[in-house]
Amino acid sequence: MADDALLSWLLDSDPALRWQVERDLVHAPQEVWEATRARVATEGFGKRLLDLQDADGQWAGGAFFPADFDPKEEHGQPWTATTWTLNALREWGLDAQVLKGRRTAELLAAHSRWEYDDLPYWGGEVDCCINGYTVANGGWLGVDVSGIVEWFVDHRLPDGGWNCEWIEGSRRSSFHSTLNSLKGLLAYEKATGGAAAARAARLAGQEYLLERRLFRRLSTGEPVGPWTTQFAYPFYWVYSVLNAAEYFRRAALHDGVAPDPRMSEAIELIRAARQPDGTWLQGGRQPGRVWFEVDAPAGEPSTWLTLVAMRVLAWWDSER
Repeated sequence: MADDALLSWLLDSDPALRWQVERDLVHAPQEVWEATRARVATEGFGKRLLDLQDADGQWAGGAFFPADFDPKEEHGQPWTATTWTLNALREWGLDAQVLKGRRTAELLAAHSRWEYDDLPYWGGEVDCCINGYTVANGGWLGVDVSGIVEWFVDHRLPDGGWNCEWIEGSRRSSFHSTLNSLKGLLAYEKATGGAAAARAARLAGQEYLLERRLFRRLSTGEPVGPWTTQFAYPFYWVYSVLNAAEYFRRAALHDGVAPDPRMSEAIELIRAARQPDGTWLQGGRQPGRVWFEVDAPAGEPSTWLTLVAMRVLAWWDSER
């Protein structure tokens, strides 16, 4: 695809994606992309998810898993429960006032409990990734989740990051857990201003990934696993250099700093995955129940991955 054709293909999409193309790739006037963003609540993917909300404020009757989920009968993690749905709506740019008007935060406080130990929804639980999502969604919806933010400060591991298996005794950070923790802390900081201790923990967690060039073992320099270059949308909890680079783009813009040169190898891996027509292909997605499909099947050009990759490369190239 020529550049114009590629942009036309990206613009011919759901409002949840289109407004980001208008803002970040086309550089349309603010009133243009804001008008498109407002449509997330009234049409397409966003409206479909809003229409699926339960009367008690939840989706699929559960906090992290649907109420009817049976791991013995169902293959893969279901992606339909409350937390995953809030993640999608937030990432797609839904105006938080829509959910505030539905009293979603209050309803979840009253009715939603974590599957782990029946803990209250906005209090978080023991999983770093889950707490990262809750911090991001709480900040977005105006909930006081400062207790979970402090939990991240207290539970950062000696090597600098986080691991959801700390509860099992792990003392080594995980790429997956660290990235999801960082994404939550950054989103909370952007929404609320954050706190000094949490910012320090975020910067230290970033250093954990940067020391490893976003994909290498610190001990041997070898790639940590093939999953680092397997790109798939939705990202869910899964680490990849593209998912990480998009985080670092957002963090750098928030912090007002230049791209860290230690990302250069990872950036070239992203660049190398670009197809001759300018697109990036959908990789193998995580199995599990979804409300509906939001992107291409595996092996086909992905509008979402193409948007994210083009945005990352444009940021990197313009700041170098």
